[in-house]
Amino acid sequence: MNLTPLIGLLGVLVAALNAEFNELVMATALPDVRGAFGISHDPGIWLESLYAFGAAFGTALSPWLAVTFSLRRFTLFAIGLTCGTTLLIPFAPDWEVMLGLRLFQGLGGGFTIPLLMTTALRVLPPPIRLYGLAVYALTATFSPAISSSIAALWTDIVDWRFVFFEALPLGAISTVLVWHGLPQESPHYERLRRFDWRGAVLLALAAGSLTTLMYHGSHLDWFNSPLVCVLAALCVVAFPLLALNEWFHPLPLLKLQLLGRRNFTYGVLALFLFVVLSLSSSVVPLTYLAGVQGYRALQGHWIMLVIALGQFLMLPAVAFLLDRRWADARIVTLCGLGLVACACLGAAAIDASWNREQFYLWQALQAIGQPMVVVPLLMIATNALKGPEEGPFASALINTARSLAVPVGTGILELVERWRGAFHSERLVDEVGRSRFQPMSSPTGLTTAIGDHGETLARAIETQVSVLTTADTFLVLFAVGVVLALLVLLLPVRTYPPRILFAKH
Repeated sequence: MNLTPLIGLLGVLVAALNAEFNELVMATALPDVRGAFGISHDPGIWLESLYAFGAAFGTALSPWLAVTFSLRRFTLFAIGLTCGTTLLIPFAPDWEVMLGLRLFQGLGGGFTIPLLMTTALRVLPPPIRLYGLAVYALTATFSPAISSSIAALWTDIVDWRFVFFEALPLGAISTVLVWHGLPQESPHYERLRRFDWRGAVLLALAAGSLTTLMYHGSHLDWFNSPLVCVLAALCVVAFPLLALNEWFHPLPLLKLQLLGRRNFTYGVLALFLFVVLSLSSSVVPLTYLAGVQGYRALQGHWIMLVIALGQFLMLPAVAFLLDRRWADARIVTLCGLGLVACACLGAAAIDASWNREQFYLWQALQAIGQPMVVVPLLMIATNALKGPEEGPFASALINTARSLAVPVGTGILELVERWRGAFHSERLVDEVGRSRFQPMSSPTGLTTAIGDHGETLARAIETQVSVLTTADTFLVLFAVGVVLALLVLLLPVRTYPPRILFAKH
C-alpha cells in the first residue's frame, strides 16, 4: 500500500486539530484574553459568535472549493489562512481589526475541518476506512477535552499570547505533511461559472443570524429585544429558502438529496445532537468549578484529561469492534449512550461540596461512552454513500450540522441558566424570607447567612442557584441523549463494516 496519501491525511489531521485548538483554547482562555485587551464581558462575546459564524460558513463551502481548486491547493490555503489570522490577533491595533481577524480565523477553521473527512473518504481504501473515521472522531472528542489543558498551560504557566502562537508549529508541520502527501491535481476552474452565489448569500444570512442569536440572546434578554426578534425571523426565512435553493441548484454547496437515505440522515442529526450532548462533559462541569469553587483552568483541566487520554484507547478499540461482522453499530451506539446518560444522571446529583474529585467517575463514563457513539454514527452515515464522488457533499452536510450544533448548544445552556436560575433564585429567596425568624431551620448553606450578614446571604444564595441550575443542565442534556437514543431505534438500518461491504461488491 502507498503510504504517501496517509502522510497527507496525517497532515490534514494536524491542521484540523490546530483549527479546533484555535477555537476551543481561545474559548477556555477568553477571560484572560479579554482582561489582557481590556474588553468587558458582553463585547467579548463577539469574539466567540464571529468565529462560530465564520466556521459554519466556511464548513459548508469547504468541500465545494476543495474540488474546484484541488484538495492539496485548498488545504494549504486553509492552513495559511488559519495560521496567519491567528498569529495576527495579539497584535491587532484596535477592536474592529481584532473582530475582523477573528471572523477570518473562524473561516479558516471552517475551511479546514471538513477536509479531514473529505480526505479520509478519498484516500483510505475500504479495509481501513473505519480507522480513518476514528481518526476524524478525534476532532469531536479529543480536541474539546485537551483544549482546557492547553489553555491552562498557556494562561497560568507560560503567557496568554501563546494561545495564538501555538498555531505556528502545528501549522508548519501540517503544511509540510500536506505538501508531501496529498497528490497535485489539476483544478476545475470551470465550476466557478456555476458557483451557487444565491446559496452562499442565503447561507451567510442563515448562519450569521443563528450564531448571533444563540450567543447574544441571553444578554439581550432574548425575545424582549427587537434585535433578537429580527434575528429569529431571519432564521425562519433564510433556512427554508436555502434548502429550496440547494435542492434545485445543479451544483449545490449542500446536496440535500443525500438526506433521502435513512442512514445518512441519521448521521447528520445524530452528530448534531452528539455535539450538544458532549457539552455535559466539558462546558458544564468546567463552568461549575470556575463559578462555584473558583477554579482556574490549571485546576479544572484534570477532569478533562480523563476524557482526552481515554480517546487514544477507546477510539481504535471501538473501530476494531465495529470491524467485526457480528458487531451491530446501532447496539454499540446505544451502549455508549447508556454510559453517557448514566454520567449525566450521576452528575445531576451535584451539590455545593463537589470539587473535581467528584467528577472523575462520571468523566470516565463519558470517556468510554462518547467514542461508542461518534464512531458508529460516522460509519453508518458514510456507508450510505455510493462512491468517493459523494464524499465532499457528505462532508459538507455532516460538518455543517456539527458547526451549527456548537452555537445551538451554547444557546440551550444559556436558556437553562436564565430560566431555571431565575426560578431557583426566586424560590430560595422566598424560602429565606419565610424563615427569617427561624434561622436555625433555614435551608442548608443559608443558616449562617440570616440576620446582619447580607453579603454572606447573597453569596450563599448565588452558590445554591448555580448548583441547582447545573443539576438541571445535566438533566436537560440527559434528555438530549434520550432523543438521540430514539433516533438510533427509529432511523438507521443494519450496516456492515466498509471492508465487508467492499468484499461483497
